[in-house]
Amino acid sequence: MKDASINVLGGPLETCSTAPLTGFFRNGCCDTGPADAGQHTVCALMTAEFLALSKYLGNDLSTPRPEYGFQGLKPGDRWCLCAARFLQAHDEGAAPQVRLAATHRRTLDVVPLEILQRYAVDPV
Repeated sequence: MKDASINVLGGPLETCSTAPLTGFFRNGCCDTGPADAGQHTVCALMTAEFLALSKYLGNDLSTPRPEYGFQGLKPGDRWCLCAARFLQAHDEGAAPQVRLAATHRRTLDVVPLEILQRYAVDPV
């Protein structure tokens, strides 16, 4: 079960990435629902700096894990990040850019819109 697919701007949630395939539901969108405890709702454009921070904090997103069908992320890939990890990266000065139209509105439970807008790659 998933929440309504609405973005932080109030419109329909756009696809974040299908290559690599992202999202808690692995549908290419940053959809969320009750089962998504990590709230994977921020559509982010990966950077080397963010990937290094994430690895340092214990979530290695860059190393391939073929046993899970995960090829590993590289700079330029789009990925649905946990809202709290995005906010932590913002606090550390290493937040990646985001696509607001592909970022789920539930992100606003954790990250203020004003912060997301600072990193927006899409026009507001």
